[in-house]
Amino acid sequence: MTERTSYERSLERSRAASARPDRPDSFTMAGLEWDLLDDVFAPPFSATTGAAMDVLGLTGTQAPLLRAGGSFLEVGSGTGIIAVMAALRGAARVVATDINARAVENTRRNAVRHGVGDRLTAVHSDLFSAVGADDRFDCVYWHSNFVLGPDDYRYRSDHERAYVDTGYRAHERYLIEAPLRLAPGGRALLQFSDRGDLARLTALATAHDRRLEVLRRHGFREGAETLEHILLEICAPS
Repeated sequence: MTERTSYERSLERSRAASARPDRPDSFTMAGLEWDLLDDVFAPPFSATTGAAMDVLGLTGTQAPLLRAGGSFLEVGSGTGIIAVMAALRGAARVVATDINARAVENTRRNAVRHGVGDRLTAVHSDLFSAVGADDRFDCVYWHSNFVLGPDDYRYRSDHERAYVDTGYRAHERYLIEAPLRLAPGGRALLQFSDRGDLARLTALATAHDRRLEVLRRHGFREGAETLEHILLEICAPS
């Protein structure tokens, strides 16, 4: 493990972002104003949310990956920026889930704030646990907590869950379940990072008869570092 991929370092980031005295109640991103509640991942303190929107084609110059008029399920919605932007860019039905109840409320607030509360449903859910068993989507997406934590680490808060995945247990579940939640022709997407363990993720995918295809890469600066985000499509046997 390097300093770049250290789970301790990521947890330090989590605690610092949660407790910063300059943490705002609202912020501007993608030309819009957003509410930010306590104990929710703070996009103003990280370039990753902006990178995620660019990779999906919700902002920037890349072609949109979401189908206009289609359905979109976001796992781990946080403040709800990506889910709300998907609705604003033409998704007819959006479901946003998060294991953090404060994030669910934050997503609801931002959906109402931007006039998409009628077609965006925020759900308190551990991955897909509270999503209807028969519900299917044109796109399922997770900007994951890609840093690998040890199996025996015990989270001190839900805020830490946005930064680290212990034993990649959540990733393993997502690899298995996301393709099962797709409508015909749908896509299961996972946004990963070079701070994560791609070899471990690939091995998990192979063990569950899943194949990972790189769709897009996006490099960006965060502080003194240059990071790369990798948008993966999870492919399952037909």
